[in-house]
Amino acid sequence: MIASLRGTLLERMDGACVVEAGGVGYLVQVSSHTLGELPAVGAEVRLRTRHIVREDAQLLFGFTAPEELRLFDLLIGVSGVGPKIALAALSGLQPAALARAIRDEQIATIVAVPGIGKKTAERIVVELRDKLDFIVAAGPAPAPRGRKGAGVLPQSERFDDAVAALVTLGYSAAQAQDAVRKAGVDDLELSLEDLVKRALGRLARPAALSR
Repeated sequence: MIASLRGTLLERMDGACVVEAGGVGYLVQVSSHTLGELPAVGAEVRLRTRHIVREDAQLLFGFTAPEELRLFDLLIGVSGVGPKIALAALSGLQPAALARAIRDEQIATIVAVPGIGKKTAERIVVELRDKLDFIVAAGPAPAPRGRKGAGVLPQSERFDDAVAALVTLGYSAAQAQDAVRKAGVDDLELSLEDLVKRALGRLARPAALSR
């Protein structure tokens, strides 16, 4: 089992990097968050890793942040969530934001990750919402969950989470930010799920008009 890897960063690519250690080049799959934390090519890098062995492949996943690795371990322990889907979730949202989405039962945000359906998202929430104190404690305080606005986050968090959900669907950050602003992010009675739906509706309009 490979628990960590230290060596020279030989190459970085979309969703992966190559690290040379002891004369061997290791292909390591990483989230967009970890990819952004990597040093320049040619510099020394150290990654915490998970080595997953299958009948047809050996996969190595790398993380710069310990909380990202712990969240990855929790995610792949959920039925229906494999390492590729777990990495996709961690690429779509920062660890604290993903933990917040799970804790606050933001199903729409989780479903926005490619490969995660509603039932899987619900399983993730049920199985993990009480296991994320190691991340939540370092993040923003939970939003009050009243009756009418249940699940509604403070404006800044709602904006970030809605944008992240749209980015995981393939929209650029600029497109997502513009759509969320125009969808009514200032309306604090609007749930995150409805905010994302409204934003998607705005993004779909140009395509519909061009037909």
